[in-house]
Amino acid sequence: MSREGIIAICQFGGDFATNVDGSMSYTGGEAHAIDIERNLTFDSLKLEMTSVLNTDINNMAIKYFLPNNNRTLITVSSDKDLQRLIDFYGNSTVDIYIMNKVNKSIVVDPSLSTIVTAVNNHGVGCQKRKANMNHMFNSLNGREKWALSPDSITLDEICPYVPSSINDIITGVGQEFDNVKDFRDKLCEYAICKGFSYRFVKNETARVTVKCTAENCPWRIHASQTSRKKKIMIKKLIDMHTCGGGTSNVGQRRVTKKWLVNIIKKKLRDSPECRPKDIAEDVYRDFGINVSYFQVWHAKTEAEKELFNMQVEACNQLPWFCTKLIESNPGSIVNMATSEDSRFRLFITFQASLHGFQHGCRPLILLDTIPLQKNNQLRLLAAASIDADDGIFPVAFSAVECENYDSWTWFLEQLKSALRVSCPLTFMSNRGNGLEQAVPQVFEDSYHGYCLIDIVEDFRIELKKGSWSEMVENAMVNNLESSALACTEEEFNARLDSIRKVSDAAADWVMATKPDHWSNALFKGSRYNNFSADISEFNNWISVRQESSVVLMIYIICSKVMELMNTRREASSAWESTLTPSVEEKLMKENSKAQKFEVLCSSGTVFEVRGGIVNVVNIETWDCTCRMWQLTGLPCIHAIAVLDHLGRSIHDYCSQYFTSDFYRAAYAESINPITGVEKISPIIRDNLHPISRRQTKGTRRNHYKRKKGDTRELHCSRCKEIGHNKSTCETIM
Repeated sequence: MSREGIIAICQFGGDFATNVDGSMSYTGGEAHAIDIERNLTFDSLKLEMTSVLNTDINNMAIKYFLPNNNRTLITVSSDKDLQRLIDFYGNSTVDIYIMNKVNKSIVVDPSLSTIVTAVNNHGVGCQKRKANMNHMFNSLNGREKWALSPDSITLDEICPYVPSSINDIITGVGQEFDNVKDFRDKLCEYAICKGFSYRFVKNETARVTVKCTAENCPWRIHASQTSRKKKIMIKKLIDMHTCGGGTSNVGQRRVTKKWLVNIIKKKLRDSPECRPKDIAEDVYRDFGINVSYFQVWHAKTEAEKELFNMQVEACNQLPWFCTKLIESNPGSIVNMATSEDSRFRLFITFQASLHGFQHGCRPLILLDTIPLQKNNQLRLLAAASIDADDGIFPVAFSAVECENYDSWTWFLEQLKSALRVSCPLTFMSNRGNGLEQAVPQVFEDSYHGYCLIDIVEDFRIELKKGSWSEMVENAMVNNLESSALACTEEEFNARLDSIRKVSDAAADWVMATKPDHWSNALFKGSRYNNFSADISEFNNWISVRQESSVVLMIYIICSKVMELMNTRREASSAWESTLTPSVEEKLMKENSKAQKFEVLCSSGTVFEVRGGIVNVVNIETWDCTCRMWQLTGLPCIHAIAVLDHLGRSIHDYCSQYFTSDFYRAAYAESINPITGVEKISPIIRDNLHPISRRQTKGTRRNHYKRKKGDTRELHCSRCKEIGHNKSTCETIM
C-alpha cells in the first residue's frame, strides 16, 4: 500500500465453529473489503461499515483474531483498539467479524412490580413497597435514574460488567493496579490466557518480581508501590518468551478454585441463571482451559455464596445503617443505588463536612481513592478539601463497584447536588479512570488541575523507554518540576526549551499532557500552590480485617471522620494567633529573607523591590510581578519587604482561607456517633470489641509451676516400677 493502513475484509452474517484443536473458523455470510488508514477513528470506521453493509452496527460487536491465533477473538471498541489492530496487521489484510452483541443484562418488564427499600417518615426502620417501573424511573442523559433526595435511600441502574480483552490484562510498564492482590490476580489470569507458567522471585506486600519457570526463558515482570504508596505499578517487563509460552497449556497449572470462583462471579453478575455446563464451555472458549462439571458446580456454589452475602448486606444492612446515620446526623446526605445483579453504590456526606467546607475551607476539591488491600469487589472514592492549616478536610466519600468514568460521574453528580455552591471550584485529580472527562462534564464552570506527582511519574516511565543516562533523566525531570512551579510563561518556556534541547520527543510529551492543567504559569484556577490530589491521610483508616464488610468499612470511615473533626476542633480552641500555626511559621521564614531587599516607593500603593531582579508590588490589589502573591493567597517575599518598610501587619494582607477563625469554622459542627450499629451483624460486633483469644482444641492444660526443691520421680512404662525409666529398665520380662 502507498499509505500506512490495512485492508479489512468485513465478514457479516455467518457463524463460528470450533475445531478439534480449539481454533475457530468462520463460515457463511457475506464479505466486503474496506480500507482502514492510520488516522481513521473508530466512529468513522463504524460509519463506513454501516454504509458498506447497509445495516446499523451500533448494536454490533467488531472483532478480529490476533496473528497466528484463531482461538481468541479481540474486540475493537475504541480508537486505541483500532490503532492496536493496525499495529498488528500493518500494511496487510485482516478479517474483521461483525457480530451481534450478546445482551447478558437482566431485562425487567416495565409492567412488573419491583420492591424498593426506603426510609419511612418516622425514621424507625425500612419499609417495603411495590411500585410500577414506569412511574419510578425517569430518563436522564440516556441513563435510567430515580430522582435522589437528601433524606432517602434510592435505586439506580448500574452498567453491567464488561470483561477486558486478554491483551488488556497486562499492558506494559506504567500499568497500575489497586493493590498487590489485584496484580497477582491479573497476572494469574494473564498467564492462564497466554499459556505459560511462572514463579515468584519476590512476593512481598510492596513489590513482586516474577519470571517464567522455563529454563533460560527471559520473560520477567517486576511491580512495586508507587511513590505515593497507594497503587502497584509495573516498573519492568521483558515481554518475550523463548520457551514457547503462549502456545502451550502449562498455564492450566495455575488454575485454582479461587481463580475459577472469581471468573464465575463475573459471569453470575451478567447471567445469574447460567448453568455449570454453560460456564465450563465459556471458560474453555475464553481461556482454553478444560474444567469438569463438578469443578464448576463447586466453584459456582462458592461464588453464589459470596455474591449472596454481599447482596444481603447491601439490601438488608446498608439501608438500616444509612437510616441510623441520618437520624444521628440531621442534614447529612446519604444516597444509595442498587442494581439487579447485586451491585450497589453509596454516597455519604455529613452535615458537619458540608458546613465546614462552605465556611472554613478553600474552594478546592481533591478527588482520590481510599486504597483497599484485599477487597477487589468495591472501590472507595473520596472528595476532600484543604483547611486553613493545610490539613486534609474530608468532604464526601462513596463505595462503588469499580473506578471508571461512569462511577466517577455518578459520584460527582451527588457531590454537586450536595454542595450547592455558586462560586467556581477548582478540582485536583490524577486525571485517570475517566476523571479527565467526568469533572468538566458535571462541573461545567470549574477548573481541573492535574496531580503533578502523577505527571512526574508518567514522565519518568516515558524516559525509561529511551537510552539516556540516569543523570540526564533526572535533569529532565527536574526541568519538568521547575516548569510546573514557574509562575510566568517565560519561565515555563525556558524550562521546556531545556528539555527540548535534550529530546524533542520528551518536550512534545510534556506538551501533550496539557500543561494548562498543572503549570502555575498556565493554570487559570485557584489551587493555592497545591500540586497534589493525594489524600494519603485516609490511607490507613481501613485494615485488611475490616474489608470483609462494606457496612464495617463505611462505619470505620464515619468514625475516623468524627474523631478527626473533634480532635482538630479541640486543638484549635487554644490558638491565639491570627493565622494558623503552619502559616505563621511559613511567613516567619519568609520575613527573615525579605530583609535583604531594597524597597523604592513609586506611588502610595505601588512599590519597586530590588534584589538582583526588580519586582513591582501593588499592596492595594494584592499582586506582585512574581505572581506568587496571587497564586498562594499569602504575601510573597517582595510584598513582605514592602509591608515591613511601611510598618504594616502582614496578617492584614493574607487570604481569609489561612486564618485561625476560618479553621475553627471548618470544624465548628460535630459528627454524632451512629447508635445501635453493633446490632447489625456479628462481623460488626467482632470488630467493635477486643478480640478474645480462642482456646485451641483438646484438653486444657493446667500449667503447674514447680516449687523450688520439688522433684519428679521417674516412672517406667515397661515394668511399671518407680525409680527408673524405660531406657534404663533392667527387668527381665
